[in-house]
Amino acid sequence: MTKTKKNQGATAPVAELPRNQILGGDCIEIMNSLPAESVDLIFADPPYNLQLKGDLHRPDNSLVDAVDDEWDQFSSFSVYDKFTRDWLRAARRLLKPNGAIWVIGSYHNIFRVGASLQDAGYWILNDVIWRKSNPMPNFRGKRFTNAHETMIWAGKSEESKYTFNYEALKALNDDVQMRSDWVIPICNGGERLKDENGDKAHPTQKPQALLHRVLIGSTNQGDVVLDPFFGSGTTGAVAKMLGRDFIGIERDPGYREVAERRIANTRVLDRSALQVSTSKRAEPRVPFGQLVERGMLRPGEVLMNPRGQTAKVRADGTLISDERKGSIHQVGAALEGAPSCNGWTYWHFKREGKAIPIDLLRQQIRAEMREN
Repeated sequence: MTKTKKNQGATAPVAELPRNQILGGDCIEIMNSLPAESVDLIFADPPYNLQLKGDLHRPDNSLVDAVDDEWDQFSSFSVYDKFTRDWLRAARRLLKPNGAIWVIGSYHNIFRVGASLQDAGYWILNDVIWRKSNPMPNFRGKRFTNAHETMIWAGKSEESKYTFNYEALKALNDDVQMRSDWVIPICNGGERLKDENGDKAHPTQKPQALLHRVLIGSTNQGDVVLDPFFGSGTTGAVAKMLGRDFIGIERDPGYREVAERRIANTRVLDRSALQVSTSKRAEPRVPFGQLVERGMLRPGEVLMNPRGQTAKVRADGTLISDERKGSIHQVGAALEGAPSCNGWTYWHFKREGKAIPIDLLRQQIRAEMREN
């Protein structure tokens, strides 16, 4: 079972990565104490610097529970920008070369954060709009209802080979490509954590569904996910559930206590349920010649295309059809008069009178490789 441990804020250099722990203290100091290039993904929900002026009331004169905590208050934009640059620099040092970061914010701060990301050397991959299906109304009627937040997804650098589980996200979206606008309700009801007085345990708790989509799409099992503004622990709870390791940093002891309880009560999914659809590009490469070497297809065996044209398998894993010789892809393209051809789905062999795509044999080998 995944365990968590509170750390009250020592920031001496750490030799071993503190997986599945909540570290107490200043996020910049603690990140600077962790081993470099040790984290696969960072999800950051930094202070938004909302710049609220006065109380906000509903039409019935009841007071709106707005975010007015000390941690969200900065004396000027320049102070906020320095804070942003400092934590982004510390975060980038922790990312592995192929690591990535997600930062969420509102119109108050996300544009300033985006510029700082680029200045720090990150490479922006997408901005994703979280469109709230149940946003708080605009009570004063002087602006549009603020119904979305923006997330920026960025690689550590332009060269980063970041994780993107395209097929898993497509499956999550009823087999339709996942778009960059996500309709997800705000955190409320039974999911909203409460304190002993029945009030919100944290004013900006993010919905579990949001983190589920982020982690399914951009991490793999066993990856390390860091959240430098851990709050009530949504990132850690979802990471634990999905078989990822987490590191949380939170300076407020009350929030740490809430997160500890939450994560302790989170169940890890069954291992078989953690498997997600993988991209075809991520599958191990299997040369056609391997099918011949292993006797799954024999030299001299005849393959057929959808129009009934044939080609013979040669001992070196190439095909010959009339005067055409080459790979399964080259011969297929020549027969079709096309610039390219996916030979794995193009060619079939016969077993017991049935035409079977040669790709079935490739999938058998891939399954064996995954088991080993």
